[in-house]
Amino acid sequence: MTAPEFDPALDNFRAIADAIATLFFPHAEVVLHDLRTQKVDYIANNLSKRVIGDDSSLEDMLSEDVSDRNIGPYEKLNWDGQKIRSLSSVLRDSEGAPLAVLCINLNISLFENAKAALDLFLSPSKLIPQPDALFRDDWQERINTFLHAWLRERQLSLNLLTRDHKRELVLALHAEGAFKGKSASNYVANVLNMGRATVYKHLKEVKG
Repeated sequence: MTAPEFDPALDNFRAIADAIATLFFPHAEVVLHDLRTQKVDYIANNLSKRVIGDDSSLEDMLSEDVSDRNIGPYEKLNWDGQKIRSLSSVLRDSEGAPLAVLCINLNISLFENAKAALDLFLSPSKLIPQPDALFRDDWQERINTFLHAWLRERQLSLNLLTRDHKRELVLALHAEGAFKGKSASNYVANVLNMGRATVYKHLKEVKG
């Protein structure tokens, strides 16, 4: 079958199809259907094995009842069994009459496989409670827990703490008994990106 010559009226839409397919390469195919001829006019990054000039069978899109500009997203199955998520946009001429349909087909199988792998990896079902023998005297764990609870309560993040915030946090950690661990001062200084001397200075303030 000989492919039809490109109609210049659809040139801008072909450029848009190329842009979308390039941005999401290699996972997206974009198919442009000419509603006047009911044929496939253009395919960018062909995933579906369709051919330019194939029948579109989109006569219903010419109906006056079709008011939606975007239809979808909806799912379908590709020839290779992979799942496709699609969205179709009805393109109109200057008088508002349906001219073409631009179909974006995104292969989501890769993302679904990645999600399944992450769900399996992050599943809590294989976790056991923290062993008492290891965590009974884990002062680092206690500091981390208190530190991030303190940050959440104040809606702060670790990398945006001011000098005053850090001083307040060192004093709060001291009140919590966090500095009983032998290396706790060094650990807090490293976590808060402070000099050890500054941590000791704040602790001396508390001790009077």
